[in-house]
Amino acid sequence: MKCPACSNMETKVIDSRVVEDWMWIRRRRSCEYCENRFTTYEKVAVTDLLVLKRDWSKQMYDRDKLKRALVIAYGKKNLSLEKIDDIIAKLENKWSWMGKEIASKKLWEDILNVLRDEDDVAYVRFASVFMEFETKKDFKDILK
Repeated sequence: MKCPACSNMETKVIDSRVVEDWMWIRRRRSCEYCENRFTTYEKVAVTDLLVLKRDWSKQMYDRDKLKRALVIAYGKKNLSLEKIDDIIAKLENKWSWMGKEIASKKLWEDILNVLRDEDDVAYVRFASVFMEFETKKDFKDILK
């Protein structure tokens, strides 16, 4: 890890702690050259997850694609990007325990379950895309 003060690459870990439901590790570090102390956060990245699509094709999981979809679902609501990142991180943590592949249907169902608890409007907007709503009746049915 590069020291932010002097750019030296030789640093040592002084202390490590798990934060946020085992999703992050906070590390206190010290530069061996200038003795500057700084904090880093480490998170396991979901990089090798394959999404099994409806047509049986496979696609690499794309965090940015999910983030864009959630930003659209929340629309003009005053929701911070940090909150959206937190939602995604919790979902990714769940999915990382499920293996290397996840069905797109399961992925979207998990997202809808979170949105159902978080925000009714975002839930309906997201569901309308996933469930391919075509008529007003489709919207009325989900609102029930």
